[in-house]
Amino acid sequence: MKRFLASFLVAGALWTQTAVSFAQKSAPAASPDDRISDQVRMKLATDPDVKGGALDVTVQEGVVTIKGRVDTEKGKSKATKLAKKVKGVKDVDNELIVGPPK
Repeated sequence: MKRFLASFLVAGALWTQTAVSFAQKSAPAASPDDRISDQVRMKLATDPDVKGGALDVTVQEGVVTIKGRVDTEKGKSKATKLAKKVKGVKDVDNELIVGPPK
């Protein structure tokens, strides 16, 4: 019985290692633009001036474009500053509109 249990544990460990290895090889690596987009979205969403949960963020070759609506000019300028702090950002195209939601 001990031998069976030991064999079962070794087989399970090998299967798990193989499954993890396969998953790592088959999963596409996130592009630098995807990483930048995720980080910019997090910064904008958590900032009280920007309140950027509903903003549209796109990134192409390190250039971030932000679209949507913010309440104040301060929020708009802060969105640019926050995006520029993310590693890999080359430029920010801030197309935010200041004003109340439609």
